[in-house]
Amino acid sequence: MVYNLHEAIAILSRTPKVLQALLEELPDSWINYQKHDDAFSPSEVIGHLIAGEQTDWIPRMQIMLSEAGSKEFPPFNREGFDQHLGLEERLAQFTALRAQNLKILKELVTVDDLHKTGIHPEFGEVTLQQHLATWVVHDLTHLFQIIETLALRYKESVGPWVQYLRILNV
Repeated sequence: MVYNLHEAIAILSRTPKVLQALLEELPDSWINYQKHDDAFSPSEVIGHLIAGEQTDWIPRMQIMLSEAGSKEFPPFNREGFDQHLGLEERLAQFTALRAQNLKILKELVTVDDLHKTGIHPEFGEVTLQQHLATWVVHDLTHLFQIIETLALRYKESVGPWVQYLRILNV
């Protein structure tokens, strides 16, 4: 499938609504559940998404669109988020940042810009198209991660049906 900027924006614009519908008003036992000690809880995933909105997607896009200066991206701290905010605050902050970032994306990027490049600290030269496609898949990956984490909370409770519930056997 060929990348399509308008389709990408359609997915990116829906992520906050999906997260709100999935997580708002859930008890802490659900939103703070971790499938293992090194995994993000659903609440922490939202913090990670906020960090991406603040320091990754748009700042790196602006580096690629810039005509001056270095094209090198600063490293991204995947755990660089405020761990003290509650879920409702995180969802509100993520929703506002995403709306702001999509506005910037729509104002600055055209299809003709998708070939522009930047230098990723691990991968080297990457295109704006790759970066924006990754943003979409990153959202979808974390939506899956949250859903998987929520499902795993009941893995022991489903009894013999576990064999038929693929999400519990990932």
